[in-house]
Amino acid sequence: MVLVIVVAVLALCLGLAANRFLRPRLMSEDDTGMAVKDLVGPLLTLTILLLAFVLVTASGSYGKAEVASRGEARALDQLTEIAEYATAGERERVQADAVCYARAVRTQEWPAMGDHGRGSAAPSVWSTDLRRSFRDLEGKPLFGMLIAADNKRSDEREERLTQATASIPGAILWFLLATLTVTVVALAICLPRRGNRGQIIVLTVITALLTATLCIIRDVDRPFGGVTAVEPTAITEVERQATRDFLAHHKAADLPCDTKGNRRGA
Repeated sequence: MVLVIVVAVLALCLGLAANRFLRPRLMSEDDTGMAVKDLVGPLLTLTILLLAFVLVTASGSYGKAEVASRGEARALDQLTEIAEYATAGERERVQADAVCYARAVRTQEWPAMGDHGRGSAAPSVWSTDLRRSFRDLEGKPLFGMLIAADNKRSDEREERLTQATASIPGAILWFLLATLTVTVVALAICLPRRGNRGQIIVLTVITALLTATLCIIRDVDRPFGGVTAVEPTAITEVERQATRDFLAHHKAADLPCDTKGNRRGA
């Protein structure tokens, strides 16, 4: 994002310098240059193209990330609710693993997705332990329900991790940045040398808008990082409910993990 802003500012300065020193060699003094109204056409064209790119690609990835996050939380909540119908020992293990899984996702995997666009191994420890706990229920009516809920949780987590990576290739982002640079420089060269205060203001606004558009693309393309990051609201609520259900029958010290989802004693 910082790179986009720096390059855009440099392009604006380069264009204004070219207007000052290069334009007299290319055009006569009688030429009035481009009027303010003539700048509207390229602005509208580029804005529409960039917004379409944002809506189709980046916004689509952002929406899928939100849906997957909520779907994973619902599946985990379903697991804890189904466990209420199991025996005391089986219920304890399933609900404890659910709490630890939610803690690991919230405190370890979410920051990893925001910083690096990838997941963490911490939640996998508890998802594996969950599947092991199902073995004691094999052959019982609850077994199929738990397996279905866990498969849903696994699928939604995989989708969430997929959307955490950038969906827009770096080459396309560089191409858009190059397009912004060429456009700003070309428009600046066409500005009149005298009485151009209004045109310079408009060109500066255009540069700011195009830069903001590219920054939005970059920010939304990584759903779990940046200004518009998807927050772990759903998984946090499920963690709270699962913890409440577990503490209704047990003590906090009975949980096999700490507050960050790490196994105690590991």
